[in-house]
Amino acid sequence: MEDQPFIIEEASTKHLVWAEQICEAMRESAVARGTGIGDRSPEDIRQKMQQHQALIAVDSQGRWAGFCFWEMYEEGKFVSNSGLIVAPQFRGKKLAELLKTKLFGYCRSLFPEARIFGITTGTAVMKVNTKLGFQPVAFDELTHDPAFWKGCQICKNYDILTRTQGRYCLCTGMIFDPEKQRVG
Repeated sequence: MEDQPFIIEEASTKHLVWAEQICEAMRESAVARGTGIGDRSPEDIRQKMQQHQALIAVDSQGRWAGFCFWEMYEEGKFVSNSGLIVAPQFRGKKLAELLKTKLFGYCRSLFPEARIFGITTGTAVMKVNTKLGFQPVAFDELTHDPAFWKGCQICKNYDILTRTQGRYCLCTGMIFDPEKQRVG
C-alpha cells in the first residue's frame, strides 16, 4: 500500500458520522495493547466535534483515518491533548505523529500560556511528546480539576489511581510548560 495523503482539519458536525468508528477503534486498540485506556462514548466524541475541540484526519478517498481532541482546565491554565487514535488500516504511516503535532500547535496558538499535558501508556506517544518538548511528570504537576480525572474512572486501572490518592497509575503524565521552555 502506498503512502496515503491525509487531510487534517478541525472536526465539525460533518464528521459526526464517524463517532462510533472512532470509539470502536479506541476500544480495539486498548484491548490489543492490554492497556487501560478510558473508553469514550460516541456522544463524547460528537460533543468534541460539535464544540470544535478535535482534529480529524481523512485520506484522499474521504475515509476517516485519525482523530484527537483537546480540553481546557482551570480557566485555561491547563489544556489536555487526548483521544489520539488512528484507524487500523492507516497505522504505521506516521499519522499519529502528524495529528499530535498539529493538535499541539493548535493548542499553543489558542492557549499560548497554558501547560499542555496528556497521560499515556504508549511509547510512541511518549516519543512524539518528547520531540514536542513535553517532559514526564508526576500526576501532581497536572491539572487538579476533577473533570479531567473523572475520565479515568472508566479505565480498568482506576483502582491504582484511587489507591495512590491520585498520585500514580500505569499511565505516564507528560507536560509542556511554556514557562520552563522560555527559561531552559
